[in-house]
Amino acid sequence: MASAEPFLMFTGAAEAAMDLYVSLFDDGEIESLQRWPEGAPGTPGTVMQAVFRVAGQRVRCRDSPAVHDFGFTPSWSFFIHCDSADQLDRLAAALGAGGKTLMPVGDYGFSARFGWVEDRFGVSWQLTLDRAP
Repeated sequence: MASAEPFLMFTGAAEAAMDLYVSLFDDGEIESLQRWPEGAPGTPGTVMQAVFRVAGQRVRCRDSPAVHDFGFTPSWSFFIHCDSADQLDRLAAALGAGGKTLMPVGDYGFSARFGWVEDRFGVSWQLTLDRAP
């Protein structure tokens, strides 16, 4: 059976990003971590490949040894259904620290509370508190 999981390619900040993400979610954990060894194409000690879990989602990441002209874009983001306004506000503050706010936390009609931030690593997070049915 085929499966899909997000893959985040960093250029030296994969471990710091993973550490932040898993610290913010109750189920956050690093499932596996392999580092680039001496003599390999990547910077020794950085993340060759890792898998972590946040908000029930398994995510793969690495520090790319290749120099490239692209980064992350807000057109792809994690969409997080929060359990409470407090959780949404905490995540928006923590993920937005050192990054930027794309949509400030507020009521936009489609959600009881919504915010969209880009973290300091360039990854986008949409945070929502669903309206009661």
